Amino acid sequence: MGAQALDQHTYLPQAAGVGLAEVVGFLDAHERRRGDRVEPRYLLVGAGEHDQVELPAEVHAALKQVVAALQAGRAVTVAPQATMLTTQQAADLLGVSRPTVRRWIDVGELPAEKVGTRHRLLLRDVLEYQQQRRARQYEALAQTAVEIDDEDDPAAVAEQLKAARKAVAERRRSRSAGRSAAAGGR
Repeated sequence: MGAQALDQHTYLPQAAGVGLAEVVGFLDAHERRRGDRVEPRYLLVGAGEHDQVELPAEVHAALKQVVAALQAGRAVTVAPQATMLTTQQAADLLGVSRPTVRRWIDVGELPAEKVGTRHRLLLRDVLEYQQQRRARQYEALAQTAVEIDDEDDPAAVAEQLKAARKAVAERRRSRSAGRSAAAGGR
């Protein structure tokens, strides 16, 4: 495979999912037939009679995700990641600045280890933090949701929105105060 296997590559869906329907049908039928009773085995088969290798569970899961996305007409990008990240790589993955990642490390929100004078983060920890952060964001959105009906009084709706903004601002202030206290106690 060589160095090319470590490069990022985007795969575009073919017209009308040509060939993918068979793969999806096979995977679905196999899972329905086997269910959760027996751990399914998937093999990569070559042209020779004994030319086969069993796919690890991670490769099978990735294959299923790629096939589903391509069949849905979406492009798929495969981007190999190192298991240890720099603060900049973590920032890029999380969609924030490097100083923000450093602040999260300093207050203990994001685990990291110090290697010399630099911080290194485990990819697993960054991905877990990303999921937790996304869950908190969705929860905050749900808590501040205001249902608006065409028949609602605009003044009442304005008051509901004002209360939601106030709740969000208060939550930010309390989180910021918590971070400041944690940073001060270092």
